[in-house]
Amino acid sequence: MLNTELATRRSDAVSRGVGVTTQVYAACAENAEIWDVEGRRYIDFTAGIAVVNTGHRHPKVIEAVKAQLDCFTHTCHQVVPYENYVRLAERLNALVPGDFKKKTIFVTTVAEAVENAVKIARAATNRSAVISFTGGFHGRTFMGMALTGKVVPYKTGFGAMMPEVFHVPFPVDLHGTSVEDSLAVLGKLFKADVDPNRVAAFIIEPVQGEGGFYEVPRALMHKLRQLADKHGILLMADEVQTGFSRTGKHFAMEHYGVAADITTMAKGLGGGFPIAAVTGRADIMDAPGAGGLGGTYGGNPVGVAAGNAVLDVIEQEGLNERAELLGNRLKQRLHSLRDAVPQIADIRGLGFMNAVEFNLPNSANPNADFTNKVRQKALDYGLILLTCGVYGNVIRFLAPITIQDSVFAEALGILEKAIREVAAEG
Repeated sequence: MLNTELATRRSDAVSRGVGVTTQVYAACAENAEIWDVEGRRYIDFTAGIAVVNTGHRHPKVIEAVKAQLDCFTHTCHQVVPYENYVRLAERLNALVPGDFKKKTIFVTTVAEAVENAVKIARAATNRSAVISFTGGFHGRTFMGMALTGKVVPYKTGFGAMMPEVFHVPFPVDLHGTSVEDSLAVLGKLFKADVDPNRVAAFIIEPVQGEGGFYEVPRALMHKLRQLADKHGILLMADEVQTGFSRTGKHFAMEHYGVAADITTMAKGLGGGFPIAAVTGRADIMDAPGAGGLGGTYGGNPVGVAAGNAVLDVIEQEGLNERAELLGNRLKQRLHSLRDAVPQIADIRGLGFMNAVEFNLPNSANPNADFTNKVRQKALDYGLILLTCGVYGNVIRFLAPITIQDSVFAEALGILEKAIREVAAEG
């Protein structure tokens, strides 16, 4: 079977709206490596977009899933509940930042987690408005799209968005927007568009994912916490991409010294199996009436089993510390290229959630063409990369945190080779 044959079949059978980054069709995968249907090996620096932080098919995750399959696969927790759901909730309640009693619900997808977080916030505050940030990504359902601060491709052609969602510019010094600029717009928003007493929540990614791997400045996060407390607004942290050791902590909010009232998570929690969660202050999480939250597949026992195993792996293998180590090595390698590659505008990232941004040489203008050429060149050499950013000029690095040292060194060599060759081509 050939990749090209599958690409033709896919084009005939699958909606055009489901885009793909590569035409590499996976046959098998192990840790940080993928083999395609033609037998070619690739190093995976995407982890399924931060899903398999613990690597493809981690033995302990697979073992836990197999054990659950031998017991039962589905009862619907709302009909016949089960212990591992309760145990995973207890563990997340202890791990999510915040010195207060917490409660958790489980759902299946990123968008479900965000939608339920908004429902909970509205029920708890009896308010309806939500404030988000430009460049943020919060899902593909209508509330998720409304909260997302990027039009193409997420909102194009889908009509009117959900009402009472407001956007504030996300501060990125590289693009000329400061914390003061963001707060000034927020102040004008409160004066001109929405009474703060009608706002249920702020929602923010501690590090923007699709938006370009920009960290929330500490000053902004603390100011949002202050404004939330002043006006009775809830602070919601979207930790879908930042959670589970990706930034060198269990959760990225641990870097800020303030806690969110509600945290959404998914991706890395399941180690490749579908599961998402919302964790928050117990009184807030209890605001919806019985039956107001849930879903037929929410907290599927197989996904829950994987989640418990992922937390075990993070602890037993020291993945928080390993994320810091790998991220530092990657950034050092990228910094060593700056003199030879004038297109490098910025290198950044917490833990092993890193990015390199490319501009035109000696310019502040984004260089999406250069970025995509690097991605394609690396793919030709067997390294799978992802781009991101509002301007498409950022390469984001999301390799499994369990990647072997030898494979990581090989990947860095390919990355450097690709960047240097594209730079040499002008």
